[in-house]
Amino acid sequence: MSAPNPDVDAYIAALAEDRRGPMTELRETVRAAAPDAEEVITYKMPGFKARGSFLVSYDAFKQHYSLFPWNEEMVAELGDQIAPYVKGRGTLQFPASQPLPLDLIRRIVEIRVRQSAAETGA
Repeated sequence: MSAPNPDVDAYIAALAEDRRGPMTELRETVRAAAPDAEEVITYKMPGFKARGSFLVSYDAFKQHYSLFPWNEEMVAELGDQIAPYVKGRGTLQFPASQPLPLDLIRRIVEIRVRQSAAETGA
């Protein structure tokens, strides 16, 4: 597994206390699903790159947590499980008032890892 990024550590530490736990869970879920990915700050938020290509990013907002990106392949594969969270172009939003669906997030990241491998020929 790649080493944690100190910039991401600082990013999460600077969040409101009630956001740190869920963001840490989200981060750990992504890291476990993409153990060879490099942790980065991208678009001013935590993210991961695989083989030099963007994999996912995530952030905490007032009413929700977001995971970027989703795509039509994910919707086709995950169907009704992902549909309630699809918001806007490439954005998944998870209500802050509910526990994060970590198993679903893991599956989303696994799809992105598979897509990245196909895109880079790895």
